[in-house]
Amino acid sequence: MAMEKQCTYLIYDENVARAETSELAQGLESNDVKSKISTMKKIILLMLNGEQLQSLLMKVIQFVVPNEDKQLKKLLYLYLEAVEKRDPNGHLLPEMILICNMIRNDLNHPNEFVRGSALRFLSKMREKDILEPLVSSLRANLEHRHSYVRRNAVLAIYNTYKCFEDLMPDAPELISEFIDGESDVSAKRNAFVMLCNCDQERAVHYQLSVIDSITSMGEIIQLVMLELIRKVCRQDPFQKSKYVRAVFNLQGSASNSVAFECASTLVSLSSAQTAVKTAVQAYCNLLSTHSDNNVKLIVLDKLSDLQQKHPEVLKTLIMDIIRGLTSPNIDIRKKVLSLVMELVNPNTIDEVVAVLKKELTKSHTSDVDKSTDYRQMLIQSIHTCVIKFPEIAGTVVHVLIDFLDDANATSASDVVLFVREVVETYPRLRELVVQKLIAYFSTIKVAKVFRVSMWILSQYCETQEEIEAALGAMRGSMGSLPFVDEETLQAAANTAVATATKAPAVLSDGTYASQSSVATGVSLVGKDTPPSLRTLLLGGDFFVGAVAASSMTKLVMRLAAVSSAQPDLVHKYSAEVMGWICGIVRLGKSGVTPNRLDDDSQERLWLCLMMLNDPTNQTMAEIWNQKCRSAYSQLLVEKQKLVTVAAESKEETKKIKSHVDDVITFRQLRGKGVVVTEIEDEDAMDLNRATGAAEEEDFGSRLKRVTQLTGLSDPIYAEAVVTVHEYDIVLDVLLINQLNDPIHNVCLELATVGDLKLCERPQNYSMAPHASLNIRANIKVSSTETGIIYGNIVYDVGPAPTGNQASTGDGNSMVILSDIHIDIMDYITPAHCSLLQYRSMWAEFEWENKVAVNTTITDPVKYLRHVVACTNMQCLTHIDDDTGDCGFLAANLYAKSIFGEDALVNVSIEKQRDGVLGGNLRIRSKTQGIALSLGDKITLKQKVME
Repeated sequence: MAMEKQCTYLIYDENVARAETSELAQGLESNDVKSKISTMKKIILLMLNGEQLQSLLMKVIQFVVPNEDKQLKKLLYLYLEAVEKRDPNGHLLPEMILICNMIRNDLNHPNEFVRGSALRFLSKMREKDILEPLVSSLRANLEHRHSYVRRNAVLAIYNTYKCFEDLMPDAPELISEFIDGESDVSAKRNAFVMLCNCDQERAVHYQLSVIDSITSMGEIIQLVMLELIRKVCRQDPFQKSKYVRAVFNLQGSASNSVAFECASTLVSLSSAQTAVKTAVQAYCNLLSTHSDNNVKLIVLDKLSDLQQKHPEVLKTLIMDIIRGLTSPNIDIRKKVLSLVMELVNPNTIDEVVAVLKKELTKSHTSDVDKSTDYRQMLIQSIHTCVIKFPEIAGTVVHVLIDFLDDANATSASDVVLFVREVVETYPRLRELVVQKLIAYFSTIKVAKVFRVSMWILSQYCETQEEIEAALGAMRGSMGSLPFVDEETLQAAANTAVATATKAPAVLSDGTYASQSSVATGVSLVGKDTPPSLRTLLLGGDFFVGAVAASSMTKLVMRLAAVSSAQPDLVHKYSAEVMGWICGIVRLGKSGVTPNRLDDDSQERLWLCLMMLNDPTNQTMAEIWNQKCRSAYSQLLVEKQKLVTVAAESKEETKKIKSHVDDVITFRQLRGKGVVVTEIEDEDAMDLNRATGAAEEEDFGSRLKRVTQLTGLSDPIYAEAVVTVHEYDIVLDVLLINQLNDPIHNVCLELATVGDLKLCERPQNYSMAPHASLNIRANIKVSSTETGIIYGNIVYDVGPAPTGNQASTGDGNSMVILSDIHIDIMDYITPAHCSLLQYRSMWAEFEWENKVAVNTTITDPVKYLRHVVACTNMQCLTHIDDDTGDCGFLAANLYAKSIFGEDALVNVSIEKQRDGVLGGNLRIRSKTQGIALSLGDKITLKQKVME
């Protein structure tokens, strides 16, 4: 079996151009050093990209080796790392003898840079025949006066001992003596690394001898010593007591790297509260002082892991963690707030809320980018705190109401929705909220905030004074009647008549010209006009007008129900509200606004006029004033149920480390297959998770993923097991030679469609008659979309050619493979977001795929459940199974891919008269691939329930 070639470095240059060997040889023969350097760089790049330039080895020895230029010398050693040193039969090339002599001369060179370059080259060399005659020179360089030479000599000796122990059997003893007398930090660090990996007992002995002075050593030595401490304690937990004090002492190091590693080591060594608290304090210090955002994100991930294991310790340090909000990075702030919301408790809620209110005030006056997103996160965090601890609602609601005048629609909407929830849940705060809303009503700038604020006032104004104040605030925002003067209305009417009677323009070629409508005059809303209800109505937003009309109608009906209210006062306000409604209808029908009055809003306005005709009607008053509020109250109850269920499911998913009746495993008596869970190396665990080795899979589930690639009667039978592991796809392909003859040059050639990329080049194999072969192919995935893997198998039939003998087989033969379709569902996971976030993403995403409903399912709810199951998405709309026979349904679905892409689906269906479901599913995403792939998946699966 051919051994894989050694590769010590990679250089990628897409602009490198292929050159003729003669041209490169001419460049090497040049007397100009710059020309030699340029040619050597080109040769190295070509060799690293697969070009065979073995014939230039003698030219390099002849024209480059004798040159004393330092840069050329460094390029020479890089070339020697990349060049093939053995012939096809595995014997060392004769030219390497000259190279070996050149290296020996460089190891004795008076210049320390030349010596160091040669030693660095030998630290990567794995050819015994080259290393063997240079052992004595390596030993001599350990005593060189310059530290650069000594540190590289240690690495060269380490590599020699590791690869060929028989060449230097006394290397650990030699290095042990060297480290005791060495003063250079880098050389001492390299020596200690060698001892740790080659003779751990000597390394431990040295470490214990200097354990008291470890704090005065260099940073790079301290990091290696911490690594050895974890390694030793993992092998023998009883050694922990010897090192804990040293780790605690190192915790005060000025180096951030050492402090981070100390914290990780403490957590792995001990689960005592003191150790964990010290580690958390170190993480918090890094979070607030380190300038690199990537480091802060890693620290927050570490704190999140500790929160799962030691939540009580982190709860006592929550104020240290919240200091991470000083970072301007939005991702760091998001993670800090998420962690703080998990840790907040009754003892710290007041301090946390005080910090959040302070940050909220700062974000309102800050001009920093993304301050709007940060403000929104702060509002949501305060909302979460109020849900967990209702007693603080009174201390935060008056602060949040101050942000109703925010020009950002998302932040202001978050505030007003939170206020609406608070005013329903906590009756004692209603009076305060109503008074604040009336005071801030004139400063509101966003249409949605106007709508929700008017609904709150219409539902929670109880006294005559509050009702009159609310009506006054609404009237003040709408201004005086009429909305538009008679001259503007008449001009709009004349323009509409002229447009209707004007004949279409015909061009010279006989086609009709498209004509754009011209505005009748200046805009009704000036650029500097402050936002108000009047501004929105003149801008054509009649939905706000309908809400204003219904809210004022409800207030009049509430006024009629107040015992102290005089009938004349009720009649007065009824007449005024009727006048406003008529003014809105006239404005909408006039044609002077960008949008005309829609049918739904017009119907709502007429209904309000009917209610105002008899505001004392008890039946209608109960429907408008009581049942509307009770419906919202029921919505909040259902929402709270969902939150409770989610919290319970989260608690259930937490893994129990050990049950009461679990068997105790003694380390000394364990077998080889038993995994010790008391102390585990985090790096090893991460490696196992990355390679998938930690995940066990039974044979039955593996069989389900077998895909047949060829027919049973084909010369080569092939099947593949497809394994999708986040960003990687692994194909385990089984090939069986079904011929009675041997086959050679068997090559599995694969290609992909979509954002899939093959990681390896295909290799050639030979197969005996009826033999089998396993080939593994790795494919990288870069985005969420349905991918296709296709290809073929190329082979030669007949006896294998020997030497220069030509193949006597039948020539190239080929078997076409069946396509492998990669399912998009392997990358999509259910996720949750708020309604505001969903609407914001819906408006932002530009790719939409519309899928018509085509199914034999007749129940809308069952169809929705079926779509949710098929697409692996989360239904954000609460749907009850016991809602009765409903003829229509609308719901929002949301999912997130492993690449961070969002997928939105809006389901709108109705049952037609013949009992068949009709409607559409609209899919939106930021990228085209996920929208199309998800649409294809729904089209394929929606027909029938499985």
